[in-house]
Amino acid sequence: MIWWNAAMSVHDIARRLPAVPVLRDRCRALATLEAVLAPDDPYRRHGFAGRPSPGRERAWMDNGAGDSYGIVFSAAGAFVHGFDHESPLSPYAGDGTVWPGVLDAVPEAFRACVEELSADGDDVPEVTVCLWREAGDDRWRTGEVEFDEGHGDDPDGAGHLFGLLVEGTAEAYRDWAEDYHGRPVDLDAVRHIHALRPLTPGVVAALNPEVTLDRLRPAVEALGYPSG
Repeated sequence: MIWWNAAMSVHDIARRLPAVPVLRDRCRALATLEAVLAPDDPYRRHGFAGRPSPGRERAWMDNGAGDSYGIVFSAAGAFVHGFDHESPLSPYAGDGTVWPGVLDAVPEAFRACVEELSADGDDVPEVTVCLWREAGDDRWRTGEVEFDEGHGDDPDGAGHLFGLLVEGTAEAYRDWAEDYHGRPVDLDAVRHIHALRPLTPGVVAALNPEVTLDRLRPAVEALGYPSG
């Protein structure tokens, strides 16, 4: 499957996302790859904050065109939310409210995460996709979201937003990165970072000969990635 053509709703994503530790590793690897490929870009598409607050880590994606996701990792488990600005489930496409079922069943363990979605002062959270997995649970959960006829194959934007995390391979990232950055991306170096092996000067040079490991070290250590 080519991830950017994936036709998946939140229910499909819930069946295909890996366990929380694996998802965390994938998010950290994506952020590290972006830090190496585009170290001077303050608006990198993928990010990861290692321990932004006690007991929490956060991953995110923002494509700069209105689509984004956030993932909170904590002792409670993992809480995932996403927003596709062109989705028919967007509050802006309807009556100004979150689509029924998207947030209604979020358990108490993640209610603070839901409240944070409106922390910027907006009355309605920008969310079209939500799923979660509590510590000790054996699967990802979603609300009872139903889609209307005519919403299409990717009604809530879940496939568009999370397809790369679901695919979870170095090859998928390489294909995406070559398209996004417009230049060849070394597959062996991507595999090295996907495996979370410590960065080396050779791996960094293979991905971006214009930056050094010493220069990157503070940034990748802030991500919680082993820098060697």
